[in-house]
Amino acid sequence: MLSQIKETASYLKKRWKNIPEIGIILGTGLGELVNDLEDIQRIPYTEIPNFPVSTVEGHSGNLIKGLLGNVPVLVMQGRFHYYEGYSMKEVTFPVRVMKELGVKYLFISNASGGMNPVFEVGDIMLITDHINFFPEHPLRGKNYSELGPRFPDMSEAYSKDLIQKALIIAEKNSISLQQGIYVGVQGPTFETPAEYKLFRIMGGDAVGMSTVPEVIVANHAGIKVFALSVITDLGVEGKIVEITHEEVQQAANIAQPKMTFIVKELIKDL
Repeated sequence: MLSQIKETASYLKKRWKNIPEIGIILGTGLGELVNDLEDIQRIPYTEIPNFPVSTVEGHSGNLIKGLLGNVPVLVMQGRFHYYEGYSMKEVTFPVRVMKELGVKYLFISNASGGMNPVFEVGDIMLITDHINFFPEHPLRGKNYSELGPRFPDMSEAYSKDLIQKALIIAEKNSISLQQGIYVGVQGPTFETPAEYKLFRIMGGDAVGMSTVPEVIVANHAGIKVFALSVITDLGVEGKIVEITHEEVQQAANIAQPKMTFIVKELIKDL
């Protein structure tokens, strides 16, 4: 794995000079952030050695270097999911490459099902912690000390400093933000009512099929993480209805401008 990481990083360094220290994974809710980038340089995943290719509708597959409000950023337009059949090492490979490239901050977004009774579809949840319910751990197997410690600390998986700054930005701009714990599951099915109930009892506020693996690997690598989740459906008893991928995207589009604004303002302050 080390040789693949170094090969990929070497390729990108040859294509691009001055790699940014800020990485962004454009999941659901942040896709339109690309439109705010300037001085864009784009490399399709298919051209990058060892990179998987996203197969999910609505997820493009490009690595982008650009300026967001005059701040250099490295952007993943499209991510990889465990439910697509990739191993955890493949899902998190881009984060490993970011570490090798010198990335220090990682911003992530996703879509999730809200389980907190006060949540509504279209709400934005600032992720304060997570529960890992994936069947495979991304750090399982041989540990490479160059990548991080064998037993990484996860007491602050999501940067408290960035969370506090985001809350101040939201308050100043009259943006309503929920806060909560994200439960990461394998998918690809949406949850049954009984599963929603179980995850809520466990302490979860929202549940989704991504983010947790990348966050674990980022923490292992010493990268600070900030993550937002858009509530695209509800797993609250009495509010559970049939949901489709198209409806998830529609709900995300409503929250998208606010999520983009918060991330842009946060990055300015780094």
